[in-house]
Amino acid sequence: MANKGNKKRRQFSLEEKMKVVEAVDSGKRKGDVAKEFGITPSTLSTFLKDRAKFEEKVREASVGPQRKRMRNALYDDIDKAVFAWFQEVHAKNILVTGSVIRRKALNLANMLGYDNFQASVGWLNRFRDRHRIALKAVCREDSDRLMNGLGIDKVNEWHAGEIIKLIADYSPDDIFNADETGVFFQLLPQHTLAAKGDHCKGGKKARQRLTALFCCNASGTEKMRPLIVGRSANPRCLKNVHSLPCDYRANQQAWMTQDLFNEWLMQVDARMKQAERRILLLIDNCSAHNMLPHLERIQVGYLPSKCTAVLQPLNLGIIHTTKVLYRSHLLKQILLKLNSSEDHEKVDIKQAIDMIAVAWWSVKQSTVVKCWQKAGIIPVELIDSDAEAAASEPDTAIEKLWHSVAIATCVPNEINFQDFVTADDDLIISQELLDTEVIQDMVAGESTDEAGSEDEGEASLPQQPKVTITEAISSAQKLRRFLSTCVGVPDAIFGQLNGIDEYLMRRVTQTLVDSKIRVPLNKIM
Repeated sequence: MANKGNKKRRQFSLEEKMKVVEAVDSGKRKGDVAKEFGITPSTLSTFLKDRAKFEEKVREASVGPQRKRMRNALYDDIDKAVFAWFQEVHAKNILVTGSVIRRKALNLANMLGYDNFQASVGWLNRFRDRHRIALKAVCREDSDRLMNGLGIDKVNEWHAGEIIKLIADYSPDDIFNADETGVFFQLLPQHTLAAKGDHCKGGKKARQRLTALFCCNASGTEKMRPLIVGRSANPRCLKNVHSLPCDYRANQQAWMTQDLFNEWLMQVDARMKQAERRILLLIDNCSAHNMLPHLERIQVGYLPSKCTAVLQPLNLGIIHTTKVLYRSHLLKQILLKLNSSEDHEKVDIKQAIDMIAVAWWSVKQSTVVKCWQKAGIIPVELIDSDAEAAASEPDTAIEKLWHSVAIATCVPNEINFQDFVTADDDLIISQELLDTEVIQDMVAGESTDEAGSEDEGEASLPQQPKVTITEAISSAQKLRRFLSTCVGVPDAIFGQLNGIDEYLMRRVTQTLVDSKIRVPLNKIM
């Protein structure tokens, strides 16, 4: 006769346990639920007693719902380090096999000082279960197709399916794209060759770079305030500056990070909530975009990996046009300095921010629309025919400007204006997680968001004196007198100057009122 004591105990997954609890919650009698699931009343009581633990585990996703035990990993720090690495590569849609995970686990274990750790198949299975990871076998042909080229099939599939579903409930006014780009803001024409293809992961050039985030909608009617990331948290040129045409943040590498991107997202979400709008935001899957916060008014859609060159509107000419306009502003400054007796000072962060903002706001609506159409996200018939007539932004005037500066600064003949514009296109704009950085995060908790010192990279730049309101008004009056001596000044220029006058006079009036200054009557009469 079989011994009942040797009967194998049945193990229940978290998913099964939650189904038992939900059955009781639905109003069924406990006895009936126990019979339905083939468990004893005492087991049912245990499930109900532990329901809070089950719900917390499933909610936090610290274990998969198929897990039958809630035991933590024996090598918990190795587990966390491997999972941090996995999230990074998964966000980039890099294909990962079980053997790759096991090799990475051994490398990280050695770096953490575990000599006896064995990344066995059993460990791999438990790791997958804990984090609900499904590893699929991929044939070499599919892998090569994804890793090489742009994957035309994937692009066509996205156009035919996913994007149609994403944009179905949104008008072009409420469909946005956000992307980052690196900028060598002090780059001179004669140094174009040295900068071309530089990823700029550190060193002296890191002091000369910024990262800019741009965002615009599909109709070209709305361009959001740019976010600029620099290396210095408190540069001298921003002392006493309280208003900028963009948002400015800083960290050691002048990169976009998860924290900075999420902060920006939350601010946009709050603005949309206040305006009672809901928008669709299309982004790529760079490392700064893979851990998003809870958003109420923004639906995020990810562009297919390795296809942003043909699917991301900002990459199809909008950012390029912004850089064309920024570089043209730089050329004008260089030309003015070459024809003056003043010292040829480098562009500081404040000047760079102003010029980037001016360039961004100067990108034409027709240019934005054409790039969205080129990405295949909005049909041509939705946009007015005038958009088709838009010419490329770099015109003959800019080419002449380049030619003059190139001759004056001895730029090699093989370098042209487009080389100057695209010199920083290969800059890294977000942190790429290295094994050493994974370990640093685990062991030391070091933050990559720590900004550089206030004087770093700006030692040669003098601090600009503070401009008073009286000086500003005087300058505006001088500008008006100068314009009155010119021929053919557009009315729009005088309109803008009137706006400046009105703002300055409102400021000075408010200051006088706040100061309670009283003018004697004999001064008025």
